[in-house]
Amino acid sequence: MRMTMGTAFAGVAALAVAGMALTAAFEPVWAHGPTRQKVRESIEINAPPAKVWAAIANFQDMSWLPPVTKTEGQKGNEVGATRTLILTGGAAVEEELYKYEPEMQSYSYRITKVDVKVLPVTNYSSTLTVSPAPDGKAKLEWAGAFYRGYPNNDPPPELSDEAAKTAVTGLYKAGLESLKKKIESGS
Repeated sequence: MRMTMGTAFAGVAALAVAGMALTAAFEPVWAHGPTRQKVRESIEINAPPAKVWAAIANFQDMSWLPPVTKTEGQKGNEVGATRTLILTGGAAVEEELYKYEPEMQSYSYRITKVDVKVLPVTNYSSTLTVSPAPDGKAKLEWAGAFYRGYPNNDPPPELSDEAAKTAVTGLYKAGLESLKKKIESGS
């Protein structure tokens, strides 16, 4: 078989194009947009775990959270139960229970509707869990995962990843401290 110079160059060119395509297929992909953020806060409470669980176990009652002035809900602690938290100033947050495990002293819920001006997050889910701590105390952990309030690239500062994490961290710390004070004071 006789190969001309032109055929040889055509073959080399075809291999080079195939090689570039293969190389491009294995290069890292640079994603755009937000990444899921996570916040986990916990507190030790000088009370038995059962007492702490009793204080948070009712999904329809979040009166222990400082900005909440009223909770309205349906279906109690059933999976699929909903609640609306009315906040100081009148804003509302709608939530849905998607996991309830009283034997594990834990439940998980998601926000189904919130104004990002109130809480700068989207696609928020959260879990509250009570566990034993040393000396008969309880540990209450509040863990959440969410996206920032602005879903596209280049968010304004008030809807950035940092703003979302700061807001959720502040909410969790205030809630845990409030509950600790309420339980330990016996009120």
